[in-house]
Amino acid sequence: MKKFVHLHLHSEYSVLDGVLFIDEIVDAALNFGMPAVALTDHGNLFGAIEFYKKATEKGIKPIIGMETYVTDGSMQERVKAGEIYHLTLLAENEEGYRNLLKISTESYLKGFYYKPRVDKEFLKQHSKGLIALSGCLQGELPRKILLGYDDTELHKTLESYLEIFGRDNFFLELQDIGLAENKIVNRKLLELSSKYNVKVVATNDVHFLKPEDKILQEIVLCIQTGTRLDDPKRMKIETEEIYFKSPEEMWAIFGELEEALLNTIEIANRVNLTLELDPTNIHLPHFDIPEPYGSGFEMLSDLAFKGLKERF
Repeated sequence: MKKFVHLHLHSEYSVLDGVLFIDEIVDAALNFGMPAVALTDHGNLFGAIEFYKKATEKGIKPIIGMETYVTDGSMQERVKAGEIYHLTLLAENEEGYRNLLKISTESYLKGFYYKPRVDKEFLKQHSKGLIALSGCLQGELPRKILLGYDDTELHKTLESYLEIFGRDNFFLELQDIGLAENKIVNRKLLELSSKYNVKVVATNDVHFLKPEDKILQEIVLCIQTGTRLDDPKRMKIETEEIYFKSPEEMWAIFGELEEALLNTIEIANRVNLTLELDPTNIHLPHFDIPEPYGSGFEMLSDLAFKGLKERF
């Protein structure tokens, strides 16, 4: 049996983009004999707990991740916001999970400008315990490759990510989803991999379960953009290849790059994350009760009655 694990995958929680339900993800991984599967929704961890519970229940290792948005400027800048690039992040352990939570939260609270963004300085401060993949065609390296940046600039960009995550925790992400741009990007990424000794990994940017489900993504894209399916000028999905492929299908595509496929297993094996989800073991912050109150209940009651008098 061919070995492969999906490490770049969008669920319904990639709002108005992904159309995969959590149950479908877990069942597909189980049916294909995958030991693990990742969830990497756009800029959020909304589905992380549901995904973790359901995958664990069925004996599939859940890899909690996120496709974050990285700005080349400051995440707090609004006027000259800079370019926004995609970056795939995976939590290797509890520290990585906590950093993912921090990245997601701050991207909304401090970095939101059209998208929930972070900058590289913030990533550097919260990179421990994370494994990063260079992203889809909207990643910084792929975008610069397609724009014709020279090798010096590409090396500089690559080094910026290696500095943030470390050489062992950053992988060049290869995708072949039927687009001509994939061939151009993959060729250059393989050159960079060989020249600078950076590992590669194969992904499929999964957005739906089966090829025929492409129409579902077309529908939610129409909702997102306020258009109709019969509008000839509407934004369209260029490929039906971003479905939940079997290991055999992925090997048929990347068979000559065995390392890229087996590295999905290596990454999955590295992930060691156990979440404490026992509702009876709740961790609440300590709060010092000021004088003259003898208990938290006494203080709460007093504040409640004072508020009642002020309002009514």
